[in-house]
Amino acid sequence: MHCPFCQHEDTRVIDSRVSEDGTTIRRRRECERCGERFSTFETAEIKLPSVVKSDGRREPFDEGKLRTGFLRALQKRPVGSEQVDAAVRAVVADLRRSGEREVPSLRVGELVMRELKKLDHVAYVRFASVYRSFEDVQAFREEIEKLERDLPAVEGLQLPLLGEAAASAQGKKR
Repeated sequence: MHCPFCQHEDTRVIDSRVSEDGTTIRRRRECERCGERFSTFETAEIKLPSVVKSDGRREPFDEGKLRTGFLRALQKRPVGSEQVDAAVRAVVADLRRSGEREVPSLRVGELVMRELKKLDHVAYVRFASVYRSFEDVQAFREEIEKLERDLPAVEGLQLPLLGEAAASAQGKKR
């Protein structure tokens, strides 16, 4: 590796350490000519698949766009940034494990919805409404009813989708 100070071609490694999360190696180096020391960081380069949009366009996977989608759905919801980071990491890990070179944007959307369902039901319905292009209130109602049927075991872990008064009033209408 070239010295960043004098551009000499030979530097030697003095010390190597693995980061806490095990994904990076930090190396302390010293230039053979000028004696200056500097650090380098080594990480594995694993390519994520390209995303195939519904109109057939292909674009590189963008973790920033993924995070923005989560944050939009979770806006003003009681979900911490650590939970958002974990959800983003889970989607990225699934895409890496797939081993595919290209993945349809619909697959990415489904992975996001899976993670949002775990984090916050309201955010899940928000995202689903845009992702699935809900046309009317009935589509919202059907998605909420499906969510409530599928997730009876998580009651108490999240805020209710509808307030208690609204839920009982809706039950009386039927």
